[in-house]
Amino acid sequence: MVFFEYDGRQVIWRNHGETVVVEPWGPDSLRVRAVLMGDVRDDRFALLDPAPCEDVEYRLIDEAHATLRCGKITAKMDVCGWKGRVRITFLNQKGEVLLRETDGENALVLQSRKFEPILGGDHMLTATFEGFDDEHIYGMGQYQEEFLDWKGCMLELAHRNSQASVPFIMSSRGYGFLWHNPAIGWVNFGRNRTSWHASTTKQLDYWITAGDRPADISLNYARATGFVPMMPEYGLGFWQCKLRYWNQEQLLEVAREYKRRGLPIDVIVCDFFHWPHMGDFRFDPEFFPDPAGMVRELKAMGIELMVSVWPQVALTSENYGEMLQQGLLVRAEYGEQIGMRFAEDSMFFDATNPRARKYVWEKCKKNYYDQGIRIFWLDEAEPEYGTYDFKAYRYHIGTNQQVGNVWPQYYSRVFYEGMVEAGQENPVNLVRCAWAGSQRYGALVWSGDIMSDWAYFRRQVCAGVSMGVAGIPWWTTDIGGFHGGNPRDEGFRELLVRWFQWGCYCPVMRLHGDRQPDSQVFRKDGTQHLFTGSDNEVWSFGEEAYPILVKYMNRREEMRDYVRGLMREAHEAGTPLLRGMFYEFPQDENCALLQDQYMFGSRYLVAPVMEMGARSRSVYLPQGQWRNVDTGEVLRGGQRVTVPAPLEIIPVLEKIG
Repeated sequence: MVFFEYDGRQVIWRNHGETVVVEPWGPDSLRVRAVLMGDVRDDRFALLDPAPCEDVEYRLIDEAHATLRCGKITAKMDVCGWKGRVRITFLNQKGEVLLRETDGENALVLQSRKFEPILGGDHMLTATFEGFDDEHIYGMGQYQEEFLDWKGCMLELAHRNSQASVPFIMSSRGYGFLWHNPAIGWVNFGRNRTSWHASTTKQLDYWITAGDRPADISLNYARATGFVPMMPEYGLGFWQCKLRYWNQEQLLEVAREYKRRGLPIDVIVCDFFHWPHMGDFRFDPEFFPDPAGMVRELKAMGIELMVSVWPQVALTSENYGEMLQQGLLVRAEYGEQIGMRFAEDSMFFDATNPRARKYVWEKCKKNYYDQGIRIFWLDEAEPEYGTYDFKAYRYHIGTNQQVGNVWPQYYSRVFYEGMVEAGQENPVNLVRCAWAGSQRYGALVWSGDIMSDWAYFRRQVCAGVSMGVAGIPWWTTDIGGFHGGNPRDEGFRELLVRWFQWGCYCPVMRLHGDRQPDSQVFRKDGTQHLFTGSDNEVWSFGEEAYPILVKYMNRREEMRDYVRGLMREAHEAGTPLLRGMFYEFPQDENCALLQDQYMFGSRYLVAPVMEMGARSRSVYLPQGQWRNVDTGEVLRGGQRVTVPAPLEIIPVLEKIG
């Protein structure tokens, strides 16, 4: 009995009602799918059509053993034991094991692909691979944890405000792995085994690639899921934002003050609740009487206006009735059709529905884009259900429990495709969440509504590097954190300065936050409108901070050519801007666990100061020569050094040669 079929591309194995398909999917890459009692599906949640791979070889060793090689990666398939299950081992070009499914042929009767039935529905699925104790695992998107290496950790596969679960990992063993499944679930990177779990799914689906360097893995992954568009010129400089500029004149006066002071600024942001009701997708004429004129004045100053769009549609919105009748909203499985309660009860529009995408874009095009606005801030993109009851909602393409993690990718797609259709090149929009493939829709992800404290500051450095590994190179934070922070508090001013310095060496440098205390806003008729936070401009934090902030705004301008080059690398090769030390120096084991310093491109080693009161910090320098960009001192690599860090300086070491 021969278990394997080969049709010139796919290797197909069948037994006991299970079908497993392995096929080349781009250079040095394979896609694996498995299903019970049916045929595999070609769902393209993140994967694109595969790039050609000419170097493919199939070998049927005997009836129960076969291999499929695609460039530098080989899948070795062995039918094992009396149950006749197939076990897959992945090898590199040297024949070394990269990853291997667990052995199910033993007294424990474990299964590497365990499909558990959901009566009347599909399956729970757990896919299990052998663990390697010396392995380091990076990526996975954005979690609010102070970890860079996920080995030994368990992570939720679900989105939340400030959590973006992007299930792609890069291993120190020389492979990249995409869990191509948008179901709510979890992953456990244990010492003894790695397990991926989907709470409900139709099939197993993952993609794996091999590379000699981390950059090779990034390139293969971008080929498989999409490259970022080239960052527009306004993405290279400084962005000003706060919660919230609540009227047109206030916003314009802030922009004018930046110009009066001669400060470089590329973008200013009009935050949420500039609308009459959520889901109206337009400016409130009482507070913003002339949007087109506002945009014209800003453009004359060389400033782009970015406008917040929320995906919620309030029950009081002028569009709610029509969108409900047309089936354009997410649907609750039971009870009230409400997804979130903030200011007004609302439900999210269903971004997975092509008719809903068309409806929302047409509203935004008429009321924003046609007024000259070319950047959107896509907030609430998880989406942020008030209680995160993931089982409670259903989309056009399936239940939230089964496909919900792909929703933010569709949300970015709404605006990217609409802007391209309108003739805009390289749209890039700020968005609060992402999944695999979001990058090809111009997703510039920020790290959500984080706290204004030192612990959260440290977590963002890990999050930014992890997002880049996971294929999302456009990333930023609210400088200073979002929740809290009083501009008159000396402790917060120090945090703000240190965060701002680091922001200079992030993909996008953006100042934002809900500063305290807030102020109430009222309409002309005396009714209360949403509050506004305290001042959040660079001159808002005292005389000591101001010249330091200006210094780093100007430094960012001086680096514009360098940053543009990094953006092009990401656009053409999928390379992140924030690179963990392991990424640039994979052979240096001292770099494997470093998470408080990183490389900004290949040239600058950045060591943020992330402890209150610190005026120096320890930095590890890999082999070579390193020049302190502030003092000019040249230091020898291959050692750990203490670098001075007075309040006005973030330690940055330039690699010589």
